[in-house]
Amino acid sequence: MKIKIVKVLPKYLKPKPDQSKLGFGKHFTDHMFTMKYKEGEGWYNPVIEPYQLLQLDPTSMCLHYGQEIFEGLKAYRGPKDEIYLFRPMENIRRMNVSAARLCMAQMDETVFFDALKQFVVLEHEWIPREPGSSLYIRPTMIATEPALGVHPSSEYLFFIIAGPVGAYYAHGFGPTKIYVSQEYVRAAPGGTGNIKAAGNYAASLYASRIASDMGYTQVLWLDAKENKYVEEVGTSNIFFVIGDELITPPLGGTILPGVTRDSVLKLAVHLGVKVTERRLAIDEVIEKIENGTLKEAFASGTAAIISPVGQIFFRNREYIINEGRTGALADRLYSEILHIQYGIAEDPFGWRVQIA
Repeated sequence: MKIKIVKVLPKYLKPKPDQSKLGFGKHFTDHMFTMKYKEGEGWYNPVIEPYQLLQLDPTSMCLHYGQEIFEGLKAYRGPKDEIYLFRPMENIRRMNVSAARLCMAQMDETVFFDALKQFVVLEHEWIPREPGSSLYIRPTMIATEPALGVHPSSEYLFFIIAGPVGAYYAHGFGPTKIYVSQEYVRAAPGGTGNIKAAGNYAASLYASRIASDMGYTQVLWLDAKENKYVEEVGTSNIFFVIGDELITPPLGGTILPGVTRDSVLKLAVHLGVKVTERRLAIDEVIEKIENGTLKEAFASGTAAIISPVGQIFFRNREYIINEGRTGALADRLYSEILHIQYGIAEDPFGWRVQIA
């Protein structure tokens, strides 16, 4: 498919924000990519155009029945102004898995990747140069058929927007405090916990607000069936270092298969770390903290890469991990992945994709 490009007139270009005060998700580039789908016709009208408001019929099905999915990835500026993406095909494939689960239209991977490349290259001046900063990219698909009645939409809008970001957490790379929720759950077996559906995040907001009001950064979710086993941390996958072993919950339909999660697992093995995917009860986690065999904990995700965990709140008690400090493995994994993403270090896995 040939992508039409309509550039913003120079006089309407947005001023670039201060790179030392970017935050996360606050600024957006001058353009966006859009493409439409109609049953019987397929995908059509791919265009990169000025960033603008969407026009939706009040009965657009995304507004009523939740057919809404998205992805998150980043573009990085290398030491010689190269532009890199990190494992973009994994995000593209995962979005198609999400689409299939919600009976939405899937996309040709080549068309998706071509749109992504052209869009990012056009917006290359928005990729910041500040250390640790990047261009966050948000591909999204929504159901747009104007109809009421519970059935899969026959029309969809796919769009890509992006914006420069700094550190995901205001405190930067340092230990976070997490709250274990026993009253609420994120995902149930047979549900949509393994895809990036907008409804998953809406359902997590109430418990997240409780955690935030208590001074905690994220929620540690337990399984819905037995309310016993550790699953995810808010927007991230969770890892524990017990003894000399790196442990993370296995994928089983209720946990998002994170791209960074997979990168951590592969990199850890490459570094000679013993890695295990197994069910881990919260009581075991607490026991290992108390007897000193749980050496560190951290979460992984696109936005923050690695988020060390320094404290866990469970059953009205706070447990300190590694004296509230960042662990050695978390620190090394963070540095190794970061250096691959920015083209500073060798990439033995072929994860880094140069597009300009």
